[in-house]
Amino acid sequence: MWCYNGVMGGVLGIPIVLDTNVLFEGMTRKDGASALIVDGWRSGVLNVGVCDALAYEYFDVLSRKLSPERWRQVQPALRELLLAARFVTVRFTWRPSSPDPGDEHVIDCAMNANAFLITWNVKDFRRAIEHLHLVVMTPPDYVYWVGSHLSATVD
Repeated sequence: MWCYNGVMGGVLGIPIVLDTNVLFEGMTRKDGASALIVDGWRSGVLNVGVCDALAYEYFDVLSRKLSPERWRQVQPALRELLLAARFVTVRFTWRPSSPDPGDEHVIDCAMNANAFLITWNVKDFRRAIEHLHLVVMTPPDYVYWVGSHLSATVD
């Protein structure tokens, strides 16, 4: 049984780390699992961990992929999300743990936060799943997991 003294405790208190693809989709689409997760982060219901490298990547990717006008609109929301996040200090690293070197800091953040990793690219994290026992889920799987565990606590 997982037990954390997170934002709300219980299932919602279990720390998560969002890969940039989840944040991007959650901030650019109004529906879907990624948007639901980002909304949960924004409202303080989810315990999201972010390290420096991941925060910089969020800014870098959003600033490059969004139009200048859309990026100006999104910046305040991104800052608000980062202020609501739990800062993760990366003290240990497990490199190499991914076939994509660009994912190493995401693994390091999740491992140092003792967090689930939420991503659309589960295949890039297979080695970390197998060797580090990192819990990795897609956004729909995570939303389903939270819902099933919340309903189990209500019953």
